[in-house]
Amino acid sequence: MKNFGFAIVAAGLLAAFPVSAADKAGADIIDNKGASIGTATLSAAPEGVLLRLSVSGLTPGWHGLHFHAVGDCSDHDKFMASKGHASHDDKPHGLLNSKGTHAGDLPNLYVHADGKGEAEMFTHLAMLEKDLLDSDGSALVIHAGPDDHMTQPIGGAGARVACGVIK
Repeated sequence: MKNFGFAIVAAGLLAAFPVSAADKAGADIIDNKGASIGTATLSAAPEGVLLRLSVSGLTPGWHGLHFHAVGDCSDHDKFMASKGHASHDDKPHGLLNSKGTHAGDLPNLYVHADGKGEAEMFTHLAMLEKDLLDSDGSALVIHAGPDDHMTQPIGGAGARVACGVIK
């Protein structure tokens, strides 16, 4: 009888203090040759995701950065297996788009003359567990050029030059 009482108390405590299934995630960023060029860490927040990114070996300048809909970077020559931007509501692309934004939209990443880029940014457009760690996962994709935050579907950012599966 004591064990049964303990089980009831333990079940009650678990229900009173729910544990989040996913409060952190990460990604190993690879280039078009499949070589590791950096890492990303993602932390769940009450109203979005905090992203910290560190990369090297990219061309200097601004690069479009997006969450893509599928967690697959296996075709490293073009990263097309990651599909389009993460968007569960079919809103258009672009942080400056008056018709709205979608979960994949992020600010550009700046890479210095030495090929290294670091960024820490917050987005309220995506939730870690709901949007990025859903049944088919997601990927963080870096593009060759800057995102103008308006042009459909990718802001004119060009080819996909790096990718990391978020897990």
